[in-house]
Amino acid sequence: MSRALSLLLGAALLCGPGVSCRRVVSGQKVCFADLKHPCYKMAYFHELSSRVSFQEARLACESEGGALLSLDNEAEQKLIESMLQNLTKPGTGISDGDFWIGLWRNGEGQTSGACPDLYQWSDGSSSQYRNWYTDEPSCGSEKCVVMYHQPTANPGLGGPYLYQWNDDRCNMKHNYICKYEPEINPTSPIEKTYFTNQPGDTHQNVVVTEAGIIPNLIYVVIPTIPLLLLILVAFGTCCFQMLHKRKARRNFTKDSTPLSSECLAESLNSNL
Repeated sequence: MSRALSLLLGAALLCGPGVSCRRVVSGQKVCFADLKHPCYKMAYFHELSSRVSFQEARLACESEGGALLSLDNEAEQKLIESMLQNLTKPGTGISDGDFWIGLWRNGEGQTSGACPDLYQWSDGSSSQYRNWYTDEPSCGSEKCVVMYHQPTANPGLGGPYLYQWNDDRCNMKHNYICKYEPEINPTSPIEKTYFTNQPGDTHQNVVVTEAGIIPNLIYVVIPTIPLLLLILVAFGTCCFQMLHKRKARRNFTKDSTPLSSECLAESLNSNL
């Protein structure tokens, strides 16, 4: 219960009355100042081509020591909603785009009736909290879960497509949310810490920690791997052809030397 209250307090302090709040920025890690609660990171991509599949999102979070978001209770759900609202406030240029969370299903040939019970958290969490949109999960080939974030879409039967969960095909491309263990001893030199509260505020602070340059490079490098491989193959083919031509030229030079000597000798004999 105390953790739930702390999470609700954190949601309020992200941008509460009398608080000088710092905007949550995509690619930055958001932590509580007391170092007892999880940290989070919202990864939003303006370009649709840069968004990632469920497995790619999972690997990206794990490469930074975290995991795709698991949600323990409604309080944590409200905290994430508050962060997303702060992330997408007017003027940020961020609009529609669902977010992968760590819930997925690994069952084959199951009936739709048993389907909802088969979902599990990728980080091993035993949380039974769910926040499905109306008539979800639809199951079938849709085994990985997103948190809806479509503020410009017309409301459906379950209301606006905002923050409720929907199962989707795991190869679809979306944004994602990472979750990290509390940073007991944050020592990374590439991180900067900002307190969202004003100095002297006695309430619990919320800290925004920049993820740094190196983790962000992952989002750029991964989509370019096929292009880099293609360039490497083309370069290797070109080098092979050049070496082959050079070897053929050398062989021709060696073979032509004796012939030239014979021609020169015959020419001298005829002149004599």
